[in-house]
Amino acid sequence: MSNNQVQLIQLADAIVTFIEQARTQVRHAVNSAMVQSYWQIGRLIVEDEQQGESRAAYGKQQLQQLSQTLTARLGKGFDVTNLRNMRSFYQAFPIRETVSLELSWSHYNRLSKIDNAAARQWYQQEAINHNWSVRALDRQIASLYYERLLASKDKHLVEQEAQANTRPLAETAKDYLRDPYILDFLNLQDKTYQESELEQAIISNLQQFLLELGKGFAFVERQQRIRFDDEDFYIDLVFYNFKLKCFLLVDLKLGKLKHQDIGQMDTYVRLYDEQRKGSDDNPTIGLVLCSEKSEAVVKYSVLADQKQLFAAKYLPYLPTEQELKQELERERAQALAKLQHKEQGDDA
Repeated sequence: MSNNQVQLIQLADAIVTFIEQARTQVRHAVNSAMVQSYWQIGRLIVEDEQQGESRAAYGKQQLQQLSQTLTARLGKGFDVTNLRNMRSFYQAFPIRETVSLELSWSHYNRLSKIDNAAARQWYQQEAINHNWSVRALDRQIASLYYERLLASKDKHLVEQEAQANTRPLAETAKDYLRDPYILDFLNLQDKTYQESELEQAIISNLQQFLLELGKGFAFVERQQRIRFDDEDFYIDLVFYNFKLKCFLLVDLKLGKLKHQDIGQMDTYVRLYDEQRKGSDDNPTIGLVLCSEKSEAVVKYSVLADQKQLFAAKYLPYLPTEQELKQELERERAQALAKLQHKEQGDDA
């Protein structure tokens, strides 16, 4: 390749880089202008409606007339549905300073549909912190991410969160894990599969699995070998959490949770702490991910007292919101019963 050709390629690379940066800046500028404009439009609509004698009828009539006028003068984008969305946007985020320009109008349009203000604020912050796409945000809302995280917490922490909404949701290992995990993106529903196929499906969809796993997790290795005396053990999946500063070992199980599953994970965690954990790492945590939990095993195994061992159920499909709420209520009732039983034991 001649010097002229090399120089031409270098020139082209520089121009491409410049144009891509410029396009990114333009997209950010357009997004910022759109978010700010739609918030202001929503504010003007709400303030105008509040002057009407009959707000519901007045608002509906005014939106239709306003839509016709704006469409005639500005073109598309101002139909009644869009104007309602702008109004909802302002009503959900009435304080201008709470509207971060890091999220797009599509993000805010989805967030505005969340009735629970605490959940809405939490999803907004998570979307900013983890750079969620609109599709990722939509899936997390649909799978009740916020509610599942709350359901995993102890009773007094849930009450504190509900009352003050100032305490961070995730503080302990238990709070970084959830139950159930929803693995609909693996496309395993209505299929007969083995544990090895489940593991491979997770590896093939690792980015989505990390999103479902929760904040701060990074993938380390699959089928990682640890050795004790003359016997080798293989851990299905190993992750590291940079917020907890510890390793997470995941063992995949089909069918109902068994005592030996917990015993096996207990062995893995102890060996891992001895052989792999660094001096600046916190104790390793182990998670047995099964298709069906056993309350007897949870109650009468080392899970009852161990702070480093957990079991959770996975669902190979995205249930309806009602089904998922029922599942969460069942899990919460069992967790509260366990806590009350422990408190009674402490008082005895």
